[in-house]
Amino acid sequence: MLKARRKHQKTRKLIDGAAKAAKRQAKLALAPPAEKKEKVKKERVKKEKIVKEAKVKKVKPTKEELSRQESKKSSTSAGGKGKS
Repeated sequence: MLKARRKHQKTRKLIDGAAKAAKRQAKLALAPPAEKKEKVKKERVKKEKIVKEAKVKKVKPTKEELSRQESKKSSTSAGGKGKS
């Protein structure tokens, strides 16, 4: 029973598809010849690249870094005076 049902479904699908195709072909045959439209090319506009300057965030040094910098400054200034 199941095989017969599937076979019937397949044949019906093929017949319906063929009928639709025939109908489409008939419609195309009756239609007047299509006019081809001219293709219009749009002019391409090049976008200018805007270069954004990188924003540099100033980071506040910590107390430890400040003390290291001050110690370096004091040692170099003291050492420089003794040599000259």
